[in-house]
Amino acid sequence: MNTSRVGSAGEQAASAFLVRQGFEVLECNFKTPRCEIDIIARKRDCLYFVEVKYRQNDYQGGGLDAITTKKQLQMRRAAEIWLQSHPWHGEMTLSAIEVSANYEVTEFIESIE
Repeated sequence: MNTSRVGSAGEQAASAFLVRQGFEVLECNFKTPRCEIDIIARKRDCLYFVEVKYRQNDYQGGGLDAITTKKQLQMRRAAEIWLQSHPWHGEMTLSAIEVSANYEVTEFIESIE
């Protein structure tokens, strides 16, 4: 399976996890020329801008280790762009989900900020 299919399968697993947890998935794979957000979801009065990290193994560390300060800035920038066309007056947060090689969510961090 190529990397885009692996990533897509990981994002599908993360979306299904969020739905089981009571989230409404609003959009997947929101992209701009310089940044992207894997999943935009809502639960009650909070929007979650979710980065999904798939790891086949932990040889290079866990998937969440890849969410650097630079990545958080890119996520924040993409969230601001998304919000320009989707007005929102509730709470918002950047989140992260780690998906294992068998496409199971191994960790969900509701707020990485």
